[in-house]
Amino acid sequence: MGVRAAVLAIDAGNSKTDVAFVGADGSVLATARGGGFQPPAVGVEAAFDALGSTVDEALARARDRGEPVDEVGHVSACLANADLPVEEEELTAALRWRGWGGTAEVRNDTFAILRAGVDEPRGVAVVCGAGINCVGMLPDGRTARFPAIGTISGDWGGGGGLAEEALWFAARAEDGRGEPTALRTALPAHFGLDSMYALIEALHRGRIPLTRKHELTPVLFATSAAGDPVARSLVERMADEVVAMSTVALARLQLLDEEVPVLLGGSVLAARHPELEDRIRALLAVRAPKAVVDVVTAAPVLGAALLGLDRVGATAGARARLRTYYA
Repeated sequence: MGVRAAVLAIDAGNSKTDVAFVGADGSVLATARGGGFQPPAVGVEAAFDALGSTVDEALARARDRGEPVDEVGHVSACLANADLPVEEEELTAALRWRGWGGTAEVRNDTFAILRAGVDEPRGVAVVCGAGINCVGMLPDGRTARFPAIGTISGDWGGGGGLAEEALWFAARAEDGRGEPTALRTALPAHFGLDSMYALIEALHRGRIPLTRKHELTPVLFATSAAGDPVARSLVERMADEVVAMSTVALARLQLLDEEVPVLLGGSVLAARHPELEDRIRALLAVRAPKAVVDVVTAAPVLGAALLGLDRVGATAGARARLRTYYA
């Protein structure tokens, strides 16, 4: 006879998906990893088909371990591309149609990082990966969030945005339209090229795939650390954006004057560049002096699972057991 999982937890980003079947006591019955979740590129049905393959893989692993999962109480899915509440509603409907659990809920994947980093669903998280996003939440269910769609929703930064800005300043430095910057030589040198013109041509003509532009973000931080004023101005602006988003979210939840976690996540912030992190901490010390700043390195699927355990009313002991598994 099979076992009943309290939660099927799903954390699905643009590049990878993690799923976990979790018991009511916080035990992890099975896990699996698959590819990214990209409804805008492939359509909702195909995206969930791919997600279903990863779920099936986890089920097979549970069966191989002698713990076949026959029933799931709740599906807690934190998904990329669920940027607006209406998109969460649409994806929740599609998830429920799959029938993977008795109940189901979709949240933006930033909520997974926030929940992974706090003992209770209370705090704010800013995530800088390819883009930037920020969410806040309270135990009573209230949230604060941004559309986080890109330029049209007022966003600036993230790894992709920083790389674009670095290229812009470097190109103008080379042809004389802009101020001098060491980025002019550092960016093409990363690809073994001797000029920005050569790099522009290589990107434009596809000799260097545009997907590799993200490699320039660490080059930007290294150039800033070496003292280049233009690179440093971009790093400082990134810190300013993180603080602007987090303090607005804190204000919306009336937490500016309370001791509350402000969590930093995503590849750019998790890299802990000293200039970036030090400026974030310094600015928050002025604008939200009681905020407790920390960097989240826990697996986001842990956050999705904890949100699921919150939903089913699991005990503190169950949540602690789950955290121990992912420690």
